[in-house]
Amino acid sequence: MSEPLPTSALGRLRFALKPASWPKLLVPAVIGVGLAVDTSGALSVPGALAMLALTVLDLIFVVCLNDWGDREVDALKRRMFPATSPKTIPDGVLSARALLGLGLGAGLFALAVSVPVSLLLARPLLPALVLGALATFWLYSLPPIRLNYRGGGELLEALGVGVILPALGCYLGAGRLFGPSATMLGGWTMLALASAVASGLSDERSDAAGGKRTVVTMLGNLAARRLIVALAVVGPLAWLAATFLLEGGPPRPLAIVAALVAFDGVPTLHRRSEAAVTDAFGAITHFKSALHGLAWRAGLTWGVGLVVAPAFGW
Repeated sequence: MSEPLPTSALGRLRFALKPASWPKLLVPAVIGVGLAVDTSGALSVPGALAMLALTVLDLIFVVCLNDWGDREVDALKRRMFPATSPKTIPDGVLSARALLGLGLGAGLFALAVSVPVSLLLARPLLPALVLGALATFWLYSLPPIRLNYRGGGELLEALGVGVILPALGCYLGAGRLFGPSATMLGGWTMLALASAVASGLSDERSDAAGGKRTVVTMLGNLAARRLIVALAVVGPLAWLAATFLLEGGPPRPLAIVAALVAFDGVPTLHRRSEAAVTDAFGAITHFKSALHGLAWRAGLTWGVGLVVAPAFGW
């Protein structure tokens, strides 16, 4: 094994919740808060706190139920590649029953919390939006649809991370799903799609053996890597194009800065792509880290920038 299994209850819970992956949802939550500020002209602290709480609950729901839904394929991978990183259920970190209960509990709690929050903030659509966010993941990984096994799971993940979560944050803070800067969501969704495709690289052979239809298993490692790098370039270009073409003026300074932050990571991403071939697990990890660093830095630049932009007259 590449890492020791935790022994304490807290360590096992932390392992199962995978905090290193949390920026995948926390960054779009920050973008949503930024969109709300850009729409209303002011930061809603209650709205931002509610978004943070709902995002954390959604994270627990997604992480736990994703592992529960993939437990058979994860066990297959551990048999095929026993030297790879341990998996929560196959390696006995938490039982399938415990993971299912934790995930479902977080989802139900998010729905329960959304009702009083909707009343306090006068956001009547909030429970339906939260239910929609949870249902998006259910369609992705759980029966009876399981798009992540049938093909199309990456598109659904990109929709959730790229559009649904930012729109939820905007609604909580401003009472609207989309504001003026929502034109940049197209480019952000491309980066989210790149991340979704990259998730399948290290599981290529075990996913194929387990019957999962992902971009990697359908197109192959090389085509998937080329698509990921292309999306990492086209995404920030789309920010600039959308700002220029749809807002009727030159690109806003924030769009330029966010795009430059993304472009700064592209050479490293391209360089690491060359070694991230099938079953090269270490190289694939480095490649995915470069992609996440690029996307998350650019996303935070955009989200935080929208919050502080009014102070600079942008």
